[in-house]
Amino acid sequence: MFNAWSRRDRAPEDGTAAGLDGFAVDKTFLSSLKGILLETELDFLRCVSAIIIFLVVSFAAVTSRDGAAIAAFVFGIILVSVFAYDAFKIYRTEMVPRAAQGDQQ
Repeated sequence: MFNAWSRRDRAPEDGTAAGLDGFAVDKTFLSSLKGILLETELDFLRCVSAIIIFLVVSFAAVTSRDGAAIAAFVFGIILVSVFAYDAFKIYRTEMVPRAAQGDQQ
């Protein structure tokens, strides 16, 4: 019977990586303009969703007025500022120049 242990000892088939038969990465798409924009947009959305989640959790934690809850609120606000700065840098360096290049063409 074939299982993960028996496949581990075999050499990978030609053209496919071991264990990644169903997962193909299109490197030409990822290096194209659409692929780069997709990666940038996903990174930007990760920052924005982290900001929203940390704000909600921070304000929910501060309602109990314990010392640990206030510390969690302060830590959450610090994380929100870090993610906001990261989102700003992503937007400024990746999204704005590409939009300006698209307008000129």
